[in-house]
Amino acid sequence: MLIDFFFTLKDAKIPVSIKEFLILLEAMQKNVISPSLDDFYFLSRTTLVKDEAHYDKFDKAFGLYFKGIDAIFEKHPDIPLEWLKKRMERDLTPEQIAAIEKFGYDKLMDRLKELLKEQKERHEGGNKWIGTGGTSPFGNGGQNPEGIRIGGEGGNRTAVKVWEARAYRDYDDERELGTRNIKVALRRLRKFAREGAEDELALDDTIRATANNAGYLDIKMQPERKNNIKVLMLLDVGGTMDDHIARTEELFSASKTEFKNMEFFYFHNCVYDYLWKNNRRRHAERFPTWDILRKYTPDTKLIFVGDATMSPYEILQPGGSVEYNNEEAGAEWLQRFTSTFPKFIWLNPEPEGLWQYRQSISIVRQLMNNRMFPVTIEGLERGMRLLSK
Repeated sequence: MLIDFFFTLKDAKIPVSIKEFLILLEAMQKNVISPSLDDFYFLSRTTLVKDEAHYDKFDKAFGLYFKGIDAIFEKHPDIPLEWLKKRMERDLTPEQIAAIEKFGYDKLMDRLKELLKEQKERHEGGNKWIGTGGTSPFGNGGQNPEGIRIGGEGGNRTAVKVWEARAYRDYDDERELGTRNIKVALRRLRKFAREGAEDELALDDTIRATANNAGYLDIKMQPERKNNIKVLMLLDVGGTMDDHIARTEELFSASKTEFKNMEFFYFHNCVYDYLWKNNRRRHAERFPTWDILRKYTPDTKLIFVGDATMSPYEILQPGGSVEYNNEEAGAEWLQRFTSTFPKFIWLNPEPEGLWQYRQSISIVRQLMNNRMFPVTIEGLERGMRLLSK
């Protein structure tokens, strides 16, 4: 059974070796774990995966191979929890949603503070308290045009703030593209120049010099041609961007291939006072945004990648971030970036036909001076053409 599991990991392009596989078998033979699928998951990941960058690939391969194995041992399966949750959710008409009172950001935060002091028990299906399945602006599983989600998962994407521990995963920069046309579109931005030491044979000059030297070999050297375009890519991750992971990974992979002088950072929804490079350590390893603005030269090409789908408060309101109380509005930071790097664009994986229905996209487009392009071949070509001018 485990031999097929080994080849499943190899098919997922995880660099596992026979030696590591034998270590796993030895650990199993010595009963270092209990007979539990969870324990086997952690043991196999520890012995077979050498780099945490491959954890996401391992999770997918593990889930694919062992899918449904728990059901073999479950004689009386319970009713799925998701069925019960869906049963509690309300399905309101547009007229009913429009009739629900909107507090506004400041009043919403003040009202939440009051309820946290007053509420002593769990509530469900109401319109006032922090609960589930109702029309209250506080809780989850219900409907409200402008609320604060506490726990649960997002559904209607109308929350202006989210109270939960959010774990994001890095985009896979080794993913092979389904279509190489994206790479071709990105190449419009490349600009080659000869840089560095003279360590490459200049064939045409050598032939010319040898001919002029009566046939005696006269070798000429030249610096290697390198792409001297510098790119700074800022990628939105988590939340609504989960719907666009595949397309964003393709773009990210192609960019790292085509742009050798590329740096990247992550943000969530809108840029604020810090960014990060590793989503597993984003709370421990933060990069102050001011440092990034000062580090890179003005000729750096700036590329934002995000669906710009969020509450307008997250862009325009201090403290509007769904995760923490940012001192300055996201719009302030976006303007600092566009002022520092005159060559900038925003790539949006959301279908362009839906942009007109998203208020936040309209705001970001205005802040970007309408330099927003869809993540399509045609959109990438337009964006690269603008950056190369």
